[in-house]
Amino acid sequence: MMTTMTLEKFEEACEIVGRVTNKTGLVYSQCFSDQCGNKVYLKPENMQKTGAFKIRGAYYKISTLSDEDRKKGLITASAGNHAQGVAYAAHKYGVKAVIVMPTTTPLIKVERTKSYGAEVILHGDVYDEACAHALALAEEKGYTFIHPFDDPAVATGQGTIAMEIVQELPLVDYILVPIGGGGLATGVSTLAKLLNPHIKVIGVEPAGAACMKASLEKGEVVTLPHVNTIADGTAVQTPGKNIFPYIQENLDDIITIDDDELIVAFLDMVENHKMIVENSGLLTVAA
Repeated sequence: MMTTMTLEKFEEACEIVGRVTNKTGLVYSQCFSDQCGNKVYLKPENMQKTGAFKIRGAYYKISTLSDEDRKKGLITASAGNHAQGVAYAAHKYGVKAVIVMPTTTPLIKVERTKSYGAEVILHGDVYDEACAHALALAEEKGYTFIHPFDDPAVATGQGTIAMEIVQELPLVDYILVPIGGGGLATGVSTLAKLLNPHIKVIGVEPAGAACMKASLEKGEVVTLPHVNTIADGTAVQTPGKNIFPYIQENLDDIITIDDDELIVAFLDMVENHKMIVENSGLLTVAA
């Protein structure tokens, strides 16, 4: 069953997600502000529990399931951050989680996911192959599948970020948001527009995996023949079909970033903010 994304649902998600998340207050960036002549703030979701925003969508989605569906066990596919989010949330609810990860997933993400008590299966070279395998296993064993991005409930959980941004910075003009499959961008742009239609939301994709840009240009979801980027968390061939209409309606623009720009952004963040940020999170910094 698909939920529509309403202000009421976002408010519910904020309350539920708030039970398990860290407060990631905005960080004013003097150096980036000086460079581009704007006031630039960073939302450090790298300091979030499990190391990424993904815990929000996973936890909220699992909260909306029936006890019966939770007891069947949960399964998902992920290149790492959603995996840890689902594993953590499943652990909190005391239910079994099976995670299918691409064979290319960094070992640290595999180990972290296992540390939350999840069963990890390595399959396929890219996310899309891991996902197909997870769906087959869900069918075969009766698990409940938690999609990393193509689910309005998951996207609603991720959108809680926009609520926090607006509460802390009510006069925000622009929000830049990374895009892989589009769950984060869907939640953030939809809620931002509900709260204040004047806020501009810009999606940022790796140039080597710009599936959403291609889809928006064509007016329908397209699958890229292959992806090639160091931003492993956003290396997605096909964006979400269920969430695509929300992106079409609420995202103001989309820009792409080359891998070499991410390397510069990485060093900038280390030197200026003493922060280690993964490549997908650096998309917006580079932008």
